[in-house]
Amino acid sequence: MYYITGNKVDKIQEITFSDLQLQENDIEELLRQNIEMLCNEEESMLIVGKQVRNAKHGISDLTAIDNKGNIVLIEIKRDRRDIEGRKEAFEFQAIRYAASYATIEDPEDLVNKIYAPYIENYRHEFDHGSLTSTELGTRKLNEFLQENGAENNFNKNQKIILAASDFDEHTLSAVAWLNSNSVDISCSKLVPYKIDDKVYINVEKILPLTNYEDYYINFLENPKLPSNRQKKRITRRNLPKIDTMLNWGVVKAGDTILAKGRKDEATLLENGNVEVHGKVQTMQKWLKELFGWSSIQTYVFAIHKESGKSLSQIRQDYLDKEKEAD
Repeated sequence: MYYITGNKVDKIQEITFSDLQLQENDIEELLRQNIEMLCNEEESMLIVGKQVRNAKHGISDLTAIDNKGNIVLIEIKRDRRDIEGRKEAFEFQAIRYAASYATIEDPEDLVNKIYAPYIENYRHEFDHGSLTSTELGTRKLNEFLQENGAENNFNKNQKIILAASDFDEHTLSAVAWLNSNSVDISCSKLVPYKIDDKVYINVEKILPLTNYEDYYINFLENPKLPSNRQKKRITRRNLPKIDTMLNWGVVKAGDTILAKGRKDEATLLENGNVEVHGKVQTMQKWLKELFGWSSIQTYVFAIHKESGKSLSQIRQDYLDKEKEAD
């Protein structure tokens, strides 16, 4: 990474979490409150547990439920040295914990064993003071599953996310093999940089690999001539974002964005952010706070008032139209 001062270009040096005097539990807390760092605007996630202990005294870092109803296990290590210094392989530890989560039978079981104790520990972060932690957990979990249409898919699969500032070759090799055998496990690098007194973290999902076809561009294709060649493949990892949709003209600055199923409104701005009651913020942050989730499928839960369609549907309609015109 580089930064520019006038005509001068300086390289930003990587630092370590150790340099910042951050421990693993500090990174864990950072991700607990900002889990969107590890997922994207196409995924909703609700954190339901931290430092969960299983019957064999294993302790998992963070536990979540995603918009598909999967229980998500998030395991965190500070750096490569911490991974290599373990007696048990990083990925194998996560697999053992995920196997214990497979025994969770239904939402009520998840609430009783994991979510209610989590709410009790962080009660100050939740409203509804008159409800018990179990009642509140049941309400929030059921609402999350219903809003995402995942009631019938609860915990049919488990998902693993490994996060660290660097990974050793053995872990990456094992995760790549697990991916090839249909195990839903990913690796994300969190690399800190410091500029003046500010710390920046670059987050990069390194596994599973993006399909190499995602990077192909047909330089010689004439857009004015009919073509039988298929357009560049669009995947969930590289779906166009709001800035692209503004360039397409399918939405425009000044349009009203509604929160799905709610009366809350925001005004879309030229840069893709929204303005709500005079406050400018990202759509992800606005919707996440409204629904009370850890992250949210922005384009599913953002409704374009003028058309009555979600941004996801508007985007898909445009892509389908372009495909038909090919």
